[in-house]
Amino acid sequence: MTSSGVLEQHRKLELKALDLKCQSVEVEGTTEHERVSTLLPDGKLISRFFDDVDSLHDCFMRGLKLSGNDPCLGWRPEPESPYSWITYNEVHTRARNFGSGMIQKGIPAGNETFIGIYSQNRVEWVVTEQACNMYSMVIVPLYDTLGPDVCQYIVNQVDLSLVVCDTSSRAELLLNKAGDMPGLKTIVLIDDATDSVTAKAEQSKIEILRFGDVLELGANNPQEKVPPGYDDLSTLCYTSGTTGNPKGVMLTHGNILASITGLFAFAGINGLMEMHTDDTYISYLPLAHIYERFVQACIYTCGGRVGFYQGDPKKLVSDIAVLRPTLFSCVPRVMNKIYDKVTQLVAQKGWLAKFLMRTALQKKIKEMESGKFINDGVWDKVFTKLRNMLGGRVRFITTGAAPISQEVKMFFRCAFGALLSEGYGQTENAGMCSSTMFHDVSAGHVGSPSMAFKFKLVDVPEMDYFADKDQGEICMKGAGVFKGYYKDPEKTAETIDADGWLHTGDVGQWMPNGQLKIIDRKKHIFKMAQGEYIAPEKIENIYIRSEYVSQCFVHGESLQSHLIAIVVPDEDVLPKLGKAKGVQGDFKDLCGSEVIKNAILEDMVKVGKEAKLFSFEQVKNIYLESELFSVENNLLTPTFKSKRPILRKHYDAHIANLYRQIKLTRMESVPYEMGNNL
Repeated sequence: MTSSGVLEQHRKLELKALDLKCQSVEVEGTTEHERVSTLLPDGKLISRFFDDVDSLHDCFMRGLKLSGNDPCLGWRPEPESPYSWITYNEVHTRARNFGSGMIQKGIPAGNETFIGIYSQNRVEWVVTEQACNMYSMVIVPLYDTLGPDVCQYIVNQVDLSLVVCDTSSRAELLLNKAGDMPGLKTIVLIDDATDSVTAKAEQSKIEILRFGDVLELGANNPQEKVPPGYDDLSTLCYTSGTTGNPKGVMLTHGNILASITGLFAFAGINGLMEMHTDDTYISYLPLAHIYERFVQACIYTCGGRVGFYQGDPKKLVSDIAVLRPTLFSCVPRVMNKIYDKVTQLVAQKGWLAKFLMRTALQKKIKEMESGKFINDGVWDKVFTKLRNMLGGRVRFITTGAAPISQEVKMFFRCAFGALLSEGYGQTENAGMCSSTMFHDVSAGHVGSPSMAFKFKLVDVPEMDYFADKDQGEICMKGAGVFKGYYKDPEKTAETIDADGWLHTGDVGQWMPNGQLKIIDRKKHIFKMAQGEYIAPEKIENIYIRSEYVSQCFVHGESLQSHLIAIVVPDEDVLPKLGKAKGVQGDFKDLCGSEVIKNAILEDMVKVGKEAKLFSFEQVKNIYLESELFSVENNLLTPTFKSKRPILRKHYDAHIANLYRQIKLTRMESVPYEMGNNL
């Protein structure tokens, strides 16, 4: 069947899909309550969307054909300059030259060759990736937050002989470890080498090549393409992990294509989000992670264009305004910052601005809830300045990686006049396995299954979740499931069972309309002294609803009967609490106040009761930390998940003191309790 035929076959189900009342169905004849998307015409999963696309190289070649040599990759040469562009033909030529240059330097083409890349998002990153795709090489991204020791571990595990670096500073981080990485022979440097890098490279007997010189070498010695197949390995994506060394997720071209297929089929059926050659995307999420590469692969397949931000988060808004993207991928952290900033600015403008904003939001939300999705109505004029912040052309926003409140999602839909879809996925399923339908504005779920995956929920008895009650660990199966962890069969067997089901570690629940809701996390559970099981991440997600709490780390121990927490207060809200409680000082002073601590603890317990936490799930003592948990201080992973063992070790003294305070409080209360019992 042709690609257009596939799309036509699915479009026949459009009216059923738009009903939204049955977004997934149980597969007939199964005993494990397996479910698939109702959009599938025959219940069979899709692994390809375009008949002529069997690899990521084919994706790019399709875009090259569609684009008619339109712009492909853009960047800003100077901070205030407009975007400069190179075309699809130019990217293709550079990729072929770079691949040929590597081969000329003795790096063989083929699926046994691994190429490292250690760089921020930029044109050369994609050129390197496309060169690897063209010659069946496997790309292995490194990134700053892994740290030098972990980068060393990856280089050695994969036996990387060549790494592409963007700057001398990153090259120097590798050279400082060169004595412990005997397999590393060559660093290809995109920017000019400093004297220090040149000297260290000579001392370590590592060859430094300029990226431009490799391009020139390849141009003078062109090599025939060695295109990959569907089942060939595409990348090793190392997950940062919260414990131990990272795991190298082996993803084939077919794995990534399956996830892409799910998006294209989903978008085509809805008819609302078909990508075109004039679509423009802002690239700022790290290319080292699979989600950004998954999105960019979708763009290239359709001949769209990608503009890179300058690498400075403070200049991101300026880059977006100049680029004027039509597609925008976001993460909750960025969305919350934008929402908070806009809310503060509106509050400063007085009651009229607040009234207009509140009224416009209410009207727009009512429109959407009634099925009306427009961005040129009367109330849309209130948001003109906001939309111009993103260039005024955004028509589609995606979000994922962490939970995001319904209030913020609806604000983005209204304020930016764009369709929004929240997705769910992991590196191990190549990016996306479920997403919300663009016209489904209901809250509390991550949508319905991708047409490339089927799902089932598995009992987690120790947490009282059972599949026959539509609750359990989320497991999935399909062409997008990774092939395993590189050189780690034990961890692979823990994640992919004998029947090929990927066990995510997330706990889900099927909603009445067939959407999937993430309700818990199987990992990071522990048993308290009284025998109760605790899922700390669930409790943390409740406590951050307190207006005073920005971040929260809940901790418990098997020999303790109570939970404690390390809390980072909201720096914008805390001064107001200090004023109300008569406590003066800067943010750090307020965090050290016992009065402030007790007030925040009281509010957290109140929020916990409203969320129906059991008494044993409520924290009994807290420590207020003035410094945010971050990737930079090694307390968060690059995907902003808590590094729980490191947090526990980092705050070990405070944790011990919190439990000591609880013990003293209990001891002081004993005489009073005994007296009452006499």
